[in-house]
Amino acid sequence: MPTNLPPDYAKAEKQFRAATTNHERIAWLEEMYSIVPKHKGTDHLRADLRRKLSKLRTASEGGQGAARQSSAYHIDSEGAGQVVVLGPANAGKSALVAALTNANPEVAAYPFSTWVPTPGMWQIENIQVQLLDTPPLDADFVDPELFNLIHRADLALLIVDLLADPIGQIEDTLALLAERRIVPEYLRDQYEDELRMKIMPIIGVVNKTDTDAQDKDFEVLCELLEGEECPLIPISVMQARNFGRLAQVVYRNLGIIRVYSRPPGADPNFNLPFVLLHGSTVEDFAEKVHQDFKENLKSARVWGSTAFEGQMVSREYVLAEGDVVELKTDR
Repeated sequence: MPTNLPPDYAKAEKQFRAATTNHERIAWLEEMYSIVPKHKGTDHLRADLRRKLSKLRTASEGGQGAARQSSAYHIDSEGAGQVVVLGPANAGKSALVAALTNANPEVAAYPFSTWVPTPGMWQIENIQVQLLDTPPLDADFVDPELFNLIHRADLALLIVDLLADPIGQIEDTLALLAERRIVPEYLRDQYEDELRMKIMPIIGVVNKTDTDAQDKDFEVLCELLEGEECPLIPISVMQARNFGRLAQVVYRNLGIIRVYSRPPGADPNFNLPFVLLHGSTVEDFAEKVHQDFKENLKSARVWGSTAFEGQMVSREYVLAEGDVVELKTDR
């Protein structure tokens, strides 16, 4: 191996050797290739990395169509965001998804009743969010494709059982995720020197908080975790407790806003919002409405918390939650 390779190359190479799927191997080879400095002493190494990349990409493309058709873990995102429901066996993942959505995952008292992901649509006010029930995260056996599914999701709910060592369940699950380079947003600073980490919002959901007495048990749990930043929400699937609070937290952590279109001379339809990412502009909104609107946008007026009523704004104006926008085009 040529000398003078940066320390990050060794880290990436270690992850490449530990990878279990072609998708991961390609990602780490690309990382290694980008790290290698360009000079005469690295020509052979760079050529070797290119050959390996070419072979892996060819192999992946050859089986891509069949994999998409046969794998239960390839689930297209729908609605305002994709939320994956994680946790150990019997914590209540399937029961929660069944209670909140139109899905019918198998709910049973015995563990490992869920073997493949099951999607469902959750109505949060006037938008829909996709929830994915998943097989248990178990240290002894977990399908590697589950981690690829988590990587693609916008947010995760970590469901634990208040009555069955919730601290241990949280720690074990987060450790399993960290092994596959998935970490919660609140631990970002601890992994700032790591390569290719998936940083995502992960919300702790403590199920079986069914009674007032168990509310106090939840308070004790929070005290024991004092100093930890892991957000915890107490719920009861059986009693349908705190579902509204959970919905608010999920919406907030998806990083989205609702914006409403006002046709000239008409009232906006508050039942049909356009969902945009935080920081989106009038131009982004115009493109969401129709590609032609973006190209032919002449002017825009905004009603909302950060604008005067019907204020004329530019394409670059940053929209806020609940804004109403009237677009005018040259056509």
